[in-house]
Amino acid sequence: MAYMLLSLSLSLSLSLSLLCSLLFLTSSLQDFANKISFRPSPTIPLHCSQERSFALGKDESIERVTAVSITNDHDMSSESPVLQQNGLPPLVNALKTSAEQNTASFHFPGHNRGHAAPASLTRLIGIRPYVHDLPELPELDNLFCPQGPILEAQTEAAKLFGSLQTWFLVGGTTCGIQAAVMATCSPGEFLVLPRNCHISAISAMVLSGAVPKYIIPDYENDWDIAGGVTPSQVWKAIEELEMEGKKAAAVLITSPTYHGICSDLHEISKLCHFHKIPLIVDEAHGAHLGFHSELPNSALQQGADISVQSTHKVLCSLTQSSMLHMSGNIVDKEKISRCLQTLQTTSPSYLLLASLDAARAQLSESPDIVFNPAISLAFEAKCSLKQIPGISVLENSSFPTFPAIDPLRLTIGFWKFGLSGYEADEILYKDYGVICEIVGNKSITYALNLGTCRDHVQRLLLGIKHLARTYTSNQLAEDRVFTARAPFDDIIMSLIPRDAFFASKRKVTIKESLGEVSGELICPYPPGIPVLIPGEVITERAVDYLLHVRSKGADISGACDPLLSSIVVCNV
Repeated sequence: MAYMLLSLSLSLSLSLSLLCSLLFLTSSLQDFANKISFRPSPTIPLHCSQERSFALGKDESIERVTAVSITNDHDMSSESPVLQQNGLPPLVNALKTSAEQNTASFHFPGHNRGHAAPASLTRLIGIRPYVHDLPELPELDNLFCPQGPILEAQTEAAKLFGSLQTWFLVGGTTCGIQAAVMATCSPGEFLVLPRNCHISAISAMVLSGAVPKYIIPDYENDWDIAGGVTPSQVWKAIEELEMEGKKAAAVLITSPTYHGICSDLHEISKLCHFHKIPLIVDEAHGAHLGFHSELPNSALQQGADISVQSTHKVLCSLTQSSMLHMSGNIVDKEKISRCLQTLQTTSPSYLLLASLDAARAQLSESPDIVFNPAISLAFEAKCSLKQIPGISVLENSSFPTFPAIDPLRLTIGFWKFGLSGYEADEILYKDYGVICEIVGNKSITYALNLGTCRDHVQRLLLGIKHLARTYTSNQLAEDRVFTARAPFDDIIMSLIPRDAFFASKRKVTIKESLGEVSGELICPYPPGIPVLIPGEVITERAVDYLLHVRSKGADISGACDPLLSSIVVCNV
C-alpha cells in the first residue's frame, strides 16, 4: 500500500513538473516573439530643410534626417506581376517574411537576429536592420544558384534594364568588371581599354592575366579632366594589334566617366562586333541612363554586350550593391556565372540584395517621369551658375567630340578666381555645409540624384555666389592655378600588370623612383583613376602631378606611403 501511494505521489509530481515546464516554454516562446516583434517605421519628413545643420550631433536620432520620398511600397499596384500580395518586390517580400517567422535561431550571424546587436549602432540605426540581416536560408534562395526570389528579382531587373540576363552584385561594380574581363580574356590575350580606367579594370587584368592595349583619352587642359574614347581610337587600337598578328579579346569602355562624359557606344559596338569582339562597358555612373528623354541612352541600348552598373550611385540601392547586365550571344553567360562565384562572397548580405530589388521596383513604377525633378533642378542650377561672373560650367562644348554629358552631373570650374577645386571645396564645405561628389585640381563635381531637393541646390548656389563675391575674377588669378597635361599620356609599359603585381619589389625614395618600374597602383582618390599602374615606367610628369594634387589636399590611395616620400618599385 505504501509503495502504491509513493508511486502515485511520484507520478503526480512528475506530471506537475512537466506541466510547469510546458508553461515555462510557452511563456519563453511568447517572450521571444515579443522581442522580435516589429515597431512601426519612423516617419520620414517629405522635405529638405535648409535650416537644419548639415551634420547630426552625436545624440541626435537618425530618424531626424530629412529625405525626399520618390515612391512608397504601399503605392505600388498590387496588379503588377513582380509584386507579392503585400505589395512588395519578390526578394524584399521573402526577406520580410523570413524575418517575421517565430523561430529558434541557431545560425549565423552572431547577433542572432538583433538579440546581441551592439547598442552603440542600434542607437543610431535601430534594431530592424539586424532583424533582417539574415544568411542564406532556404526560403531566401542562393545567390550562386538562384531558383527562388533572387532569380525572380534578377529576372525582373533584366526586363527593366533590357538585358538577356542580369546578376546581382554585393561586391560593387568592381567585382562585376573583374568578372567581365575574366570571362572574356584569358592569360596573354589583349584587352583594349582607356588609360583613365577605374582601378577595378587593373585588378581585373591582374586576375585574368590580360595584356592591356591602352587608349589615351582626350584631355581637356582647361578643366584638367580626361574625356571618353572615340570610335576612331578604338578602331586604331584594334588595327594596330591585327597588324602585329594579334587580336583583341575584348574592348572595355568607361561611359559615362565620373564627370558624366559619354562615349559614342553605338559606333564603338558596331566596329567591335564587326571584328567579333565583345564590348564591356563600365557603366558604374550610368544606371539611370536611358530612362528619360533628356538622358543619354544606356550602354545596352547602344549595343554593348556587358554593362556593369553601380545601382547605388544615382539609383537608390544600398552602397556596395551593383548589377551586371549581359546582352547578345558573344559572351558565355555560364562563364560569367563561374567568374562571379569565384569573386563574390559565399555569405552575401541580403540587405544589399533586397535593396537592389527595391531600387528596381522603385524605378519600374514610373521610369518615364521619376527623374523629372532631378533633371529640372540640374537645368535650373546650370542656368543660375552661368550668370555668376568667373564661374565655368562643364558642357558638351567642352568636349565636342563626344555625344553627350550626363545632365545630372554638375561640374564647376573656379580657376578664374585663382582657386583650385580643393580650395573652393573647403570654403563651400566649412561655410555652407555643401558636400561634393568629387574634387579636382580645377573643378568640383556635384552629383544630383533622386534624393536631391531644391533647398540643397539653393544652398550650393548661395555658397558659390558668396565665393564669387569674395574672390575677384582676373587673368592673374587664373594663372595661379597649376595647369597640367594628362599625367599618363607618355606611358611606357615594361611589365604587364599581373607580372608586376607578383614581381619582387623594393622601396625607394621619390627622387630615386624616376625611370624605375612601378610596383604599386597609385591614384588620387576620388576618382580612383590611376596615375601609376604596376608595370609602368615612373616618369617625372607622373611624380610631379601626384605631388601637386597631394599638396592641394587629394588623398593618395594604393601607395604604401600615402605621403609619397617613397614608392615601391619592381626589381627588374
